[in-house]
Amino acid sequence: MLSPTSFFRLVRAAFTLARYDAILPAEYQEKLPPSARLFSALLRPLARRDRAANPGERLARALERLGPSYVKFGQVLATRGDVIGERFARGLSRLQDKMDPFPDAQARAVVAADLGAPVESLFAEFGPAVAAASVAQVHRAATPDGRDVAVKILRPGIEARIARDTRTLRLGAALAERFFPASRRLEPKKFVETVARSLAFEMDLRLEAASASELAEAAAEAEDYFIPDVDWQRSARRVLTTQWIGGIPLTDMDALDAAGVDRKKLATTLTRAFLSCALDRGVFHADMHAGNLFADRAGALWAVDFGIMGRIGRVERRFLALILHGFLTRDYKGAAQAHFAAGYVPAKHSVDDFAAALRAVGEPIFGKRADQVPMSRVLLQLFDITDMFDMRLRPELVMLQKTMVQAEGVARALDPKHDMWAAAAPVVEAWMKRELGPEGIVRDAVDDLRAFHGAAKKLPQAVEDLAAAGARLRGGEVRLDDDTLLRMSARQNRGRAGRWTVLVLAAGAAGALAGWAVTGFVAG
Repeated sequence: MLSPTSFFRLVRAAFTLARYDAILPAEYQEKLPPSARLFSALLRPLARRDRAANPGERLARALERLGPSYVKFGQVLATRGDVIGERFARGLSRLQDKMDPFPDAQARAVVAADLGAPVESLFAEFGPAVAAASVAQVHRAATPDGRDVAVKILRPGIEARIARDTRTLRLGAALAERFFPASRRLEPKKFVETVARSLAFEMDLRLEAASASELAEAAAEAEDYFIPDVDWQRSARRVLTTQWIGGIPLTDMDALDAAGVDRKKLATTLTRAFLSCALDRGVFHADMHAGNLFADRAGALWAVDFGIMGRIGRVERRFLALILHGFLTRDYKGAAQAHFAAGYVPAKHSVDDFAAALRAVGEPIFGKRADQVPMSRVLLQLFDITDMFDMRLRPELVMLQKTMVQAEGVARALDPKHDMWAAAAPVVEAWMKRELGPEGIVRDAVDDLRAFHGAAKKLPQAVEDLAAAGARLRGGEVRLDDDTLLRMSARQNRGRAGRWTVLVLAAGAAGALAGWAVTGFVAG
């Protein structure tokens, strides 16, 4: 149902972007087709005279005005300087942890209300905000027993604003599907619902505390990757208290260099930490922009802000690993077969044709450093291939793909020559040995036995239902004429075709390609 309020906010969003010259920036006019240049010229009179010189900063300011849901989108783009340009990315970087904080008095009032005690009785020290983002801000404090802690506090009124943003985004997705049929392949409605669900979880910091605890267990199996401890006694719905991390934010490359941190090693740690958690435990930090990542003096990686957590099931992890392994070993036929087995590519297409398409993507970039890969060309090719083979965006994997965008982008910023292939190979190969070796075979057998046991328990009821249906059919209560059978068959085929959608081809390029593909979808 079309809400006038949501429609007004959608128009306001377009107007705000135009005011900041952030829809079709003047700096990119020569790269636009004639129709886009004309449209841009019509919008130009709306632009502010005091707008920033950097187009990325203009977009950042526009997104800040529009709200936290829009800021999340900008944070993803900010990690992709290789795609949108380093100057543009620098302008967007203000979205990561440099937003204006809300007053200290309001922060203290939220803490007292949610924890049921005055700030002075909960903390020996409680300093001003040290970082502020779109949803919350962080204060440094000390507990009465002398522990340094970080206190995260939700922005006042943020829940209502997120709800308004979500309604507007739902309307935008519905309009996109209605008036731009080509967008349906990207499932904009389902994409918005996935984002909306993650934002809803981010509004309850008790859930974030649980996510931090869960991720800490997964991170224990990764090398040099750490999660701060949660102070459960000083955490509630709008307040989260964790161990203070005195590291260097990955947004400050100069400070990393001054501290002697090995940025190349840190980039490898980041890539392997993400893949290890995702493949081994099926859980991963789903907001890995540079503002949420820190390095200590020893070069270990620390993550904060667990409001958005990604999860992926064992079956999907197996398909992902098979695809990754196919690219890493240049077994494009194997990678293609994994896509078909997972249902990412409709069965009407040829496995051999798809394998050739994967080879066309993989061979030019295999073994290349990040600075040797022509990103714009890869993105266009990936988008063409997904269109050619009717691959649809799978909303359940949006978080995985979005995080690949961010993690790979941060790794590139740390080390422009980062070799994603070499970084990913040990994690993927170890997982494949476990999953397809004796341990995996035993686990599969146990799962099959459990499934069989569950089916056997349901068998008597199924037999009774079948007998009842047969009796109704014999009694003439149910008729199955030719038209009915045809309709049932057509409905079943449609359901089968829509059950699985795409894990973007980029998953094959050791995490890098998935990020590039999704960024290409956004840009497209």
